[in-house]
Amino acid sequence: MNCRSEALEVSVEGRQVDEAMLALLHTILLHRSTGKFHYKKEGTYSIGTVGTQDIDCDFIDFSFVRVSSDELDRAIRKAVGEFKDAMGNGTDGMGQISLEFYQKKKSRWPFSDECIPWEVWSIKVNVVNLANEQERQICREKVGEKLGEKVINIVEVINRHEYLPKMPTQSEVDNVFDTSLKDVQPYLYKITFQITDTLGTSVSTTMRRLIKDTLAL
Repeated sequence: MNCRSEALEVSVEGRQVDEAMLALLHTILLHRSTGKFHYKKEGTYSIGTVGTQDIDCDFIDFSFVRVSSDELDRAIRKAVGEFKDAMGNGTDGMGQISLEFYQKKKSRWPFSDECIPWEVWSIKVNVVNLANEQERQICREKVGEKLGEKVINIVEVINRHEYLPKMPTQSEVDNVFDTSLKDVQPYLYKITFQITDTLGTSVSTTMRRLIKDTLAL
């Protein structure tokens, strides 16, 4: 099985990291989650509904839709918080956060189950330092526009008719879905990240040029 890889990139100021990552990760998981499975007998089941919630960002002119699950939200916020903490409070920086969907393949004792990825989303994050409140206001608007474009891109990719794990039987549901949440059932996933200490000058310069061009209008 080939694993699909999708890459996104955003440039933000430090205080926007959390909201930008939450918006993108929640958008992906919204489309990679189902309602809870309720099995009547092996091979026969019903699927519960998935509630949604509109979220307004504080530091970006942007709103996004997420699954209405506090448990899932806490799990994503925890991962994003660890990512931001690892990036530190420096002025410019760069990192990458990845959302990997996988399924388990049972192995014979004494070996552990094999985790086979089938889709990976990698989000490259460039953090830039802005000089004043006017630049921050422009950045607030520009990042909102870029996130809108990324969300459309995510939806277009997900709407392609490509591989998804087949619906499992009751005995195999834990090999495909995370059944630990009480109100929603996402495909099995994990979030990882890596940090780079310094930001490429070309990225930082591009962002500042974008802001200065807007100021000149």
